[in-house]
Amino acid sequence: MLSPTEAKRVIEGALLASPDPLNLSDLRRLFDEEIGADTLRRLLDDLREEWNARAVELVNTASGWRFQTRADFRRFAERLNPEKAPRYSRAVMETLAIIAYRQPVTRGDIEDIRGVTVTAQIIQVLEARGWIDTVGHRETPGRPALYATTRAFLDDLGLRTLQELPPLEEIARTLQIDEPQPAAAEAPAAQDAAGESADATAAGNA
Repeated sequence: MLSPTEAKRVIEGALLASPDPLNLSDLRRLFDEEIGADTLRRLLDDLREEWNARAVELVNTASGWRFQTRADFRRFAERLNPEKAPRYSRAVMETLAIIAYRQPVTRGDIEDIRGVTVTAQIIQVLEARGWIDTVGHRETPGRPALYATTRAFLDDLGLRTLQELPPLEEIARTLQIDEPQPAAAEAPAAQDAAGESADATAAGNA
């Protein structure tokens, strides 16, 4: 039987080598499931504490545990990769925010909040990025699709649950938003969407 220190090194090595987050079931397989979930959680908490003062942190996301560069140091690491991350329009980000805070919603729901048409291209962009998915259909005429966010969306924000969603401005900074301001006709819709979303968040946390 491995000592706690040895077990932490095994977990550490597996997490550093894995391109994807590892959940507790994945990590238990490292030890032929001889270590229970509660013990694993304690070891992971200890390991996270050990990395607390470093440029890399251990985080628990919706899909599992992973190591990632701390936000303060990402701009330095990004210099090694000149390719810029894709940036998204305000229309895309507003749509994503509404889905995140009001899910599940239909395109019609989103249009009611934004006050403008939500094109199929906007939905396709979010689906292609893996941030939203169809989770059902509303039992109304036409049976419109219901959209919700995915685990990948939470993983990209470094979150475990929707209850941890940050303010809209932080989501925009994290997921990248285009600099140009929205058209004058869309500006009020952006403010309304933010207000509606914030109200929904407050209600969900009540």
